[in-house]
This record gives sequence, structure tokens and C-alpha cells, in this order.
Amino acid sequence: MHAAPVRANALPAVTTALRAVESLLLGSGQRTARRNAWNAVLEDRRRARDRVEAEHVLSAVADRRS
Repeated sequence: MHAAPVRANALPAVTTALRAVESLLLGSGQRTARRNAWNAVLEDRRRARDRVEAEHVLSAVADRRS
């Protein structure tokens, strides 16, 4: 038996369904708090990537000077 192909639009449908369930279960304040927390996580990840990139650049400059 072959597995059904995964459609590119499957993920947005899941996301939409999850948001609908979220709106039923959580009040607007809780939704805002969850979104703010997720945005903070994404920002922390971005800063961590920037930090790692800066470390690589500084290490490369230090190696050239040695």
C-alpha cells in the first residue's frame, strides 16, 4: 500500500484548526499572553543565532591575527 501524498496546504489547515480550538478554550487575554510568550521565544532564538554568528566572526578575526 502506498501512503497518500502530503499536500502543501495541509499545514495551514492544521494551523487554522488549532487556532479555532485555541479561541474556544482560551480567553483573549490568555491567547495574547501565549502569543507574546511565543514571540519572546522566537526573539531569544534569533539573538542566540546572532550571538553564535558573532562568536564565529570574532574567532576568525582572532585566528588571522595570531
